[in-house]
Amino acid sequence: MSRITRRRFIRTTSAAVGASFIISGTKSSGKVIGANDQIRMAVAGLRGRGGSHIGGFNGQKNVQVVSLIDPDESVLKGRLKSLKGARGYTDVREALEDKDLDAISIATPNHWHSLMTIWAAQAGKHVYVEKPMSHDIEEGRVVVEAQKKYGVVIQHGTQSRSNAGIAGLHEAIKAGKFGKLKIAYGYCCKPRGGIGHKPISDPPENLDWNLWRGPADIKEYHGNYVHYNWHWFWKSGNGDMNNQGTHQLDIAAWALDDDQTHPVRIMGMGGRFQWKDQGETPNTMFAIAEYPNGQYVFFNVRNVNYKGYKRQVEDEYYFEDGGKIIRGNYYAKGSTKGEKVSVPAGKVTPGGNWASFIAAVRAGDPMMANGNALQAHHGCVLGHLMNNSYRLGKKVPFNKKAGGFADNPDATEHFLKLHDIMSKGVGLPEEGTQYTVGPWLTFDPKAERHTGDHAEAANALMKDKNRDGFEVPSAKDV
Repeated sequence: MSRITRRRFIRTTSAAVGASFIISGTKSSGKVIGANDQIRMAVAGLRGRGGSHIGGFNGQKNVQVVSLIDPDESVLKGRLKSLKGARGYTDVREALEDKDLDAISIATPNHWHSLMTIWAAQAGKHVYVEKPMSHDIEEGRVVVEAQKKYGVVIQHGTQSRSNAGIAGLHEAIKAGKFGKLKIAYGYCCKPRGGIGHKPISDPPENLDWNLWRGPADIKEYHGNYVHYNWHWFWKSGNGDMNNQGTHQLDIAAWALDDDQTHPVRIMGMGGRFQWKDQGETPNTMFAIAEYPNGQYVFFNVRNVNYKGYKRQVEDEYYFEDGGKIIRGNYYAKGSTKGEKVSVPAGKVTPGGNWASFIAAVRAGDPMMANGNALQAHHGCVLGHLMNNSYRLGKKVPFNKKAGGFADNPDATEHFLKLHDIMSKGVGLPEEGTQYTVGPWLTFDPKAERHTGDHAEAANALMKDKNRDGFEVPSAKDV
């Protein structure tokens, strides 16, 4: 496979003079694909999670992965050897030109998720996109508008949306079975390590650096971008808040009253402690989002390993009367004895995340997606807002007063639990250690814009700068 095909050369040349790539497609809503008709799929991003996508979709009846896409030709060739008959591409735009392609599954770095989804929708292709659906707030809204305009199925890679047990629990919570929900609390606490420092260098010959970067305004290559540690740099990733955390954020947002879309007040705090490495995103966070009806989402990221580390990747639910649900057990106010929660299964498209997407595609019904574009947008925006508060933060002393939560007993209680772990478990000393504490941001859920104090700086973080030729269109131009 040549590194630059004639078609790619033409596109690259066009991009250099400011041309923008747009695929013209047709509205796909309502197009039914019979149970005996084969669904032809592409998978973009072929390492790790991409391999799961290939296996997951090839395991479905009358589904065939026919195209593989990756800017690393070594990775691409390796996958092609194990998937006989598939076509290989380094440029997703070439794959989307296939008129017989029905859908694409996206497992690329975060900065590519929205633009690939938009291009696919414009081409009339259905999309399964890994979390987070967006790398910034504005491009997530563009995806929502693209789905509306082109009528394709878009399903988000938040597999819990296919869990009928969680769906049933949330239906019971919203029906008032446990009283009024006050706080949905998500945890992304899994041990990780530092990534060291990699020098600026030329990209390897097997990597198309232009296509790997795509829309991300990254100038220079270093080895920590490829292939996983891009998560920990703001221009390509979103930290663990919108990596593993997207799953728990989405579950928390799902539990709130159905009329709640985005929060109105948000703050985030934490730090990148102990590792002294090249990464930019925090390895420790505590964040709060308040919604118009007074409900809250709390969130905790905790990645620094230590002796006795307790992994915690889950969601808890706290109610106004003092009751709570933790690990599937309900505890009445003041009780230390939990009762197993038993509720009927909730409404989801059955079959798990792979089969439910295929069912929605066959039916031509975007509303069958377990985690549709709008639901994905609400969960992702929640994480972006928390991250953006942190990114606007200031250094303060590492102590129990750092969060300034004196007027919020719930926030105080949960922050102090985190602080206790970081000071006594991890062993961070007060002297010489600082938290980064973000400001309280206000947000207009309808306009999807910040207002009030810090609005100018916060709104500037809502849209990434894109490279020429890889521009995410505006919502009105999609």
